[in-house]
Amino acid sequence: MLDGSLNALHPYWVFKNELNSEYCEKIINYGKKKWEVAKVGSIGLDPEKSKINKDIRITKVAWCNEQWLFDIVWHYVNVANKNSNWNFQIDACEAMQITKYETKGHYDFHQDGNGFTRFEAPDNKFINGKTRKLSMTIVLNENYEGGEFEFFDDKIEIKEKKGTIIVFPSYLVHRVKPVVKGTRYSLVVWFCGEPFK
Repeated sequence: MLDGSLNALHPYWVFKNELNSEYCEKIINYGKKKWEVAKVGSIGLDPEKSKINKDIRITKVAWCNEQWLFDIVWHYVNVANKNSNWNFQIDACEAMQITKYETKGHYDFHQDGNGFTRFEAPDNKFINGKTRKLSMTIVLNENYEGGEFEFFDDKIEIKEKKGTIIVFPSYLVHRVKPVVKGTRYSLVVWFCGEPFK
């Protein structure tokens, strides 16, 4: 379901409670036994320059390339891209990231990409020479406290229920506030295309 009033007021698109519990649990379970400590600093361009920085980010991540999940996220990003009137040219998607924020887990203000910096990934024909243009986060559970999703300079904290999908331009600065109790799970996806002109 689309929340038109929310979408009209903010530069992001929200599908409330869109994915059912079965899909959410399936995604969370995919991450089990694959968790690694998240790093910061590369925006996917140079993993060698990434590092662990607990002042900026405390998260565990697992990577996913399941085709059934790509099919789902592509549907929603295309709807959001059209209905929001962004109409960004996108034609590729990076590996999807399942995130796990335990108590005190957070990710301080950052942007996923700027729409201009090209990937130098000659071994990946899908994203080589492209740039991040749209980002997506899917809330996978709701039995935690804190962990609100927030855009810089936006007074609204987004703590939506399980299955909610948020799509936004990758250049928007955003954060995940510290989890106070429980564990927060989400799926993060970056969609790429030719750099803005």
